[in-house]
Amino acid sequence: MDFNKVTFEHSFGVSSQLPPSTVAEVSFAGRSNVGKSSLLNKLFNRKSLAKVSSTPGKTSTINFFESPGVRFVDLPGYGYAKVSKSEKGRWSELIEGYFNQERNFALVVSLVDIRHEPSALDRNMIAFLQEAQLPFAVVLTKADKLSRQAQMKQRAAIRKALKLGSDVPMAVCSSANGAGIDEVRSIIARAVADGAPE
Repeated sequence: MDFNKVTFEHSFGVSSQLPPSTVAEVSFAGRSNVGKSSLLNKLFNRKSLAKVSSTPGKTSTINFFESPGVRFVDLPGYGYAKVSKSEKGRWSELIEGYFNQERNFALVVSLVDIRHEPSALDRNMIAFLQEAQLPFAVVLTKADKLSRQAQMKQRAAIRKALKLGSDVPMAVCSSANGAGIDEVRSIIARAVADGAPE
């Protein structure tokens, strides 16, 4: 899988607009200030393919990115307080609408800020993925803010808090210094390969 050959495809504001699922899809979900856009840009070796904003909650659409044989899906960040109730409802409809469709889910990458205990929304997302039996991995972001020892301690605490089995891949990474990005790429590549038709 070539992470350098990724191009922006389209943004959608409501789930009914979403295109049919024709290839394996890797989607990214997380709180609105978890660093999702920064992670995507680092994964794809691009500076501004995914729009990074100093204001959390700016990703208000589902953004699709194309690559040979795979599609990357950037879901709206959840849990940001400073948007209207109707806007929150639209974001929720987008995320739920996406997961409720018949799609080729190769992997859902659930992003959690390593510095904090998982929020109720993080726990809800993981519980949903487990209940829906969707393949997922947990990626802990902003690792550069902690010492190596603190990272390992938090990794173990978050795995326990989210009730994750040893079969769920977990990576610790930083978009700032690139730590763990290769591991995230490997997890994604493995999931896409495992989901490919025989």
